[in-house]
Amino acid sequence: MIVWVNGAFGSGKTTLVDELRPRWPEALVYDPEMVGYVLREIVEVPTGDFQDLRLWRREVASLAVGLVEEYHRPVLVPMTLVNPAYADEIFSALKDAGIDVHHFFLKVPREVLEKRIDGRSFTPDDPEQDERVRRWCKDKIEPCIAAADTLPTDTVVLDGELTPQELADQVLVRVRAGGASGA
Repeated sequence: MIVWVNGAFGSGKTTLVDELRPRWPEALVYDPEMVGYVLREIVEVPTGDFQDLRLWRREVASLAVGLVEEYHRPVLVPMTLVNPAYADEIFSALKDAGIDVHHFFLKVPREVLEKRIDGRSFTPDDPEQDERVRRWCKDKIEPCIAAADTLPTDTVVLDGELTPQELADQVLVRVRAGGASGA
């Protein structure tokens, strides 16, 4: 089973997964950004967003399937994925492999997202790069907010302003209700 935690940058995806980890110790954590970082070392990413690479989407799905099949453990995936075609491509590949996908989207108001992004340091040793990353994340807020209406119909939208503990409780209840083992 895969639990995909989606939302805008600053919505709390990683924080939620960090809260789920000790409650669900058998779950693996898989961050698809790592696939993007590897690809950036090998090929040019013309748009600057590795999600636009078909190879990234294919490899994200393939590695997720491999983790479930090889280790027979649930996989927690904190990753912003808001392009409807890309989400369909990845989630379809997972479902075609027979994997249960629980998709959660953390909905957070723009002002809160901006404040959270401003409060983060991405590259502490490089203030200029840090500011570029902040701008990039803020530029993605609007498409992420708009995407909430275009996500797969089985997506569970959660109030991203709840505490990580409250969100983790909601995720675990929903996943257990869906027949998860080990949750």
